Amino acid sequence: MKTKAVRLYGKKDLRLEEFELPPIKENEILAKVVSDSICMSSYKASSQGAEHKRIPDDVADNPIIIGHEFAGELLEVGSKWSHKFKAGDKFSIQPALYYEDGPVGILSAPGYSYKYIGGDATYVIIPNEVMEQDCLLKYEGKGYYPASLSEPLSCVIGAMHAIYHTTPGSYNHKMEIVDGGKMAILAGVGPMGLAAINYVLHREDRKPALLVVTDMDQARLDRAAAIYTVDFAKSRGIELHYINTGNIDNSVKELRDMTEGTGYDDVFVFAPVRPVVEQGDAILGFDGCLNFFAGPNDPDFSAMLNFYNVHYAYTHIVGTSGGNNNDMVEALDVMSKGLDPAGLVTHIGGLNAVADTTNNLPSIPGGKKLIYTHIDMPLTPIADFGKLGEFNDVYRELAEICNRNKGLWNLEAEAYLLSNMDKF
Repeated sequence: MKTKAVRLYGKKDLRLEEFELPPIKENEILAKVVSDSICMSSYKASSQGAEHKRIPDDVADNPIIIGHEFAGELLEVGSKWSHKFKAGDKFSIQPALYYEDGPVGILSAPGYSYKYIGGDATYVIIPNEVMEQDCLLKYEGKGYYPASLSEPLSCVIGAMHAIYHTTPGSYNHKMEIVDGGKMAILAGVGPMGLAAINYVLHREDRKPALLVVTDMDQARLDRAAAIYTVDFAKSRGIELHYINTGNIDNSVKELRDMTEGTGYDDVFVFAPVRPVVEQGDAILGFDGCLNFFAGPNDPDFSAMLNFYNVHYAYTHIVGTSGGNNNDMVEALDVMSKGLDPAGLVTHIGGLNAVADTTNNLPSIPGGKKLIYTHIDMPLTPIADFGKLGEFNDVYRELAEICNRNKGLWNLEAEAYLLSNMDKF
């Protein structure tokens, strides 16, 4: 079977190509990819090429398919896995394969390390190790975009689970955010910050009493506040505040004052910016934990931390990036109970838009860029559908559908797009 895919050959060298997939082996699965959301990690992979830890050294001769936040449908299942999967199953994939003795290595992952599997393709071959690691997950919900976004959602779920606290006088670590505590999400209205807010507001087992979300972009703060409202948070027992720290002379004092001077139990930093990291450290309370979520491109990135507080106030720091299988399962479960990740998505495009979008991702404003791999469509802001609809019937209908859903992407829009947009 032929596939069309965006393949990485080296630094910023992404090529949209058509090539033949080999017949699947008895321990492999042939799949159709429907959607993939583009991650900043893919930009980093493209920018670093073979220097990236997950990219094979011989990528120039054996290019890999890029994209790792994808969903689709299984087409043909090898005999080894026919007891567990069948043709027609919808799927999502946990891309981080932390196995020690595989053919690519401990950091291998679809979207970084493989010739025949990645999210930005029409058809892929899922290798045996994905199933061996239980990283192929059935998706039984509606549509496809929620399954694509389950991977980024799993990352923030993992971040929440990785936070830890201690009991003074003992060495026991208590994993998890403080139930009924005080939480701050700094630089928190980008795509991953929005995912974190969404998860916190929908979580059933534990939640903060106070949630403060900061940023310096008022338009993005306003959008976040319109999607994840203060009133909804209140109905969930959470006091939610959106704060533009760019308008405050002493943001550390202002943020600490919101806790009545005690500081925050849980702080998440969603931008690799030194002042934001230092601000997060400065607002920690006793036994507070800072999760540095945003991975920097600069291997020499550093910031000042208060080690007096590390010693005497028991402050902690952790860093997380991806989620694990359990986090993916939880992401799919929480979506089945009402969490809609559509608020993360601001742009829609086809496979033809992937290379330019990936290589220029930091300079493209907005949230998640969602790709449908079987359609031909330039990367298009959802907010522009109405204007484009003056000359195009498909865009006009998409605008009307999204306007009925608070301007957000949704299952009806996805179904209409897949049925009516030009095929790639």
